[in-house]
Amino acid sequence: MTTHSFALHIPDAELEPDPLDPAQILSGTPEVSGKVVWESADGKQLRGIWQITPGVVTDTEADELFVVVSGSATIEVEGGATFTVGPGDMAVLRAGDRTTWTVHETLRKAYAISL
Repeated sequence: MTTHSFALHIPDAELEPDPLDPAQILSGTPEVSGKVVWESADGKQLRGIWQITPGVVTDTEADELFVVVSGSATIEVEGGATFTVGPGDMAVLRAGDRTTWTVHETLRKAYAISL
């Protein structure tokens, strides 16, 4: 993790395994990896890269803005919208959103999270 200004080529960034809670997996054998590349001093702001392989998973979201670099997924927000994202798409998720992610092809995103 870095504490200064930087640039990073997202497609080539090395990520670390970040196992899912088995209770989150609805279908398939999705694997998650990621890397926090910047964190505020108070730990409430995170910037990073996240990746998930195909499958269907559930999550409860943080306040997040992300941009998809590669892959695709359909995200269903409980009681809200369903949208499909792919390379170049930006999405915003609200803290507390309960989501179901159907990952069609391995998805890699860059994110900014506020806790």
